[in-house]
Amino acid sequence: MSVSVAVILDTRREKQNKLYPVKLRVIHERKPEYYPTIYDLSKDDYQKLIAPRISASLQQIRSQLQQVELNAKAFVKDMEPFSFEVFEKEFVHSNPIFRKRKAKKEPITITAELDFDLKPYEKRFSIFKEVHLDEDYISATFANYIKRLLEEGRIGSALNYQDTYGSLKRFSGNVRFANITVSYLNKYERWMVDVNKCSKTTVGIKLRALRAVFNEAIENGLIKRDKCYPFGRRKYQIPTSRNLKKALELTDVQKIYEHVPEAYEARKAKAYWLFCYFGNGMNPKDLAYLRYKNIDGEYLSFIRAKTERSTRNDPKLITAYINEDMTQIIEEWGNKDRRPNNFIFPILNHEADPMRQFVIVKNLVKFINEGMARIAVTLGINKKVNNMVCRHTFSTVMKRSGASTEFIQEALGHTDKKTTENYLDSFEKEVKKEFAGKLVAFKNVS
Repeated sequence: MSVSVAVILDTRREKQNKLYPVKLRVIHERKPEYYPTIYDLSKDDYQKLIAPRISASLQQIRSQLQQVELNAKAFVKDMEPFSFEVFEKEFVHSNPIFRKRKAKKEPITITAELDFDLKPYEKRFSIFKEVHLDEDYISATFANYIKRLLEEGRIGSALNYQDTYGSLKRFSGNVRFANITVSYLNKYERWMVDVNKCSKTTVGIKLRALRAVFNEAIENGLIKRDKCYPFGRRKYQIPTSRNLKKALELTDVQKIYEHVPEAYEARKAKAYWLFCYFGNGMNPKDLAYLRYKNIDGEYLSFIRAKTERSTRNDPKLITAYINEDMTQIIEEWGNKDRRPNNFIFPILNHEADPMRQFVIVKNLVKFINEGMARIAVTLGINKKVNNMVCRHTFSTVMKRSGASTEFIQEALGHTDKKTTENYLDSFEKEVKKEFAGKLVAFKNVS
C-alpha cells in the first residue's frame, strides 16, 4: 500500500498564542502519524503560503516546508517496506526542521532470574544490549523469550530467535507488533527469497519464531489477538517445504563399514557416524550426552536431548541394541573411566556451561560431516553422507526390512507419526515407482 506524505496545519487544538502547529503528516495502511515542525502559524498565514506574493519570512517558511515534503516523499519512496520507526529514526530525528519529541518513558530493561547470569551470553546475544523502547516493540518480547530459553539451557533455540530478530531488524528495524501485518510478512518473505536468496524453509523457520513471540505477547496481555495477529487462515500462511534427506543404499553403507581410513580424524568420524547409525540413527548431540549409566546390559536407553523438555510429562525412551560393532567403538574411542555418571565418549566435560556445550556439539557435527565427506569422495559415493543422511538411512533400511512405521517412530524417538512419515517419504516414492514398472512388465517378455 502506498504511503501518503503532506505538510498540514493541525487545527485540532489552538495554542495559547492563537497559532497552530505545522506538521508533516504520514499515512501508511490508514494509520496516520504527525511530526511537528518548528513552525506555528495562524490559519490566515498558512493560507497565504500558496499566494504568489507574500512576506519574506513566509517565503522562507514556505520554501523550507516544500523542501521537507519533497525530501520526505523521496525518502519514503526508497523504503521497502515502509516503517514509521525507521522513518522517524532516520529522517525526522536528524532534520532540524522538526521539533524534538518529548522523551518517552524509561526504556525497558531485560533482567534474568537472581541465580542466572546473562553476562556470558551478551557477546553472542546482542539483543540484550539494545534499548527496548516499549513493550509493544518486538525487541522487548524477543529479548525476554530468548532469556527464558537460555535459563532453560536451550541454546540452539535461543540462537534461532536471536537470528530471527536480527533478520527482521535488518528488514525494517525494531517495529511495533501492530506494524507487522499480512502485507509486512509477504514483503519480508519476498525480501528473504529474492534479495537474500534464502529458501522457503529458512523463511518458515524465521516466521515460526516470530509467531511464537506474537503468541507470547498475547499471553502477556501486550497485544490483542483479534486486532493485530497476522497469522492464520485467510491471513498470512507460513511457508512449509520438505527437505528430503536421501538415504544411502545398503551397498554404500557396506563400503563405509569396510573402509579403513588412513587419517586419525577420518577413522574417528567414521566410528561416531557408525555408532549413530547402529544406535537407531541417533543425533550427534545424543551421542555426546550418552553416559555409561545409559547402558543396561545389551541395550542402550536414552531420551533425545531435542525432546527432553517437551516430553517431560511423558518421556519417550529410546532403546537400541548394542551390537558387536558398537561395543568395539566404545572400547576404542570411549572414556576408560566407566563410572555411571561419566560420558561414554570424550566429547563433553562436566564443567562446561550450556553455551560451551552447544559450541562443542556444533563442532562435533561439523567434524563428523567433514570426515564423512572425505570418505565419500574416496569411496566414490556421489551422495551426502552427513548426520541427517545417517538418520534417514537407518529409518529407510528398517522400512525396507519390513519394520512398521510405528516401530520406526519409536526407534527414532518421534512424538508425531507424521514426522516419521516425512522421513520415509522418499522411500515410499521409490516403492511406488518400482511397482508402477510392474504394470508394464509384459514389455520385457519376448
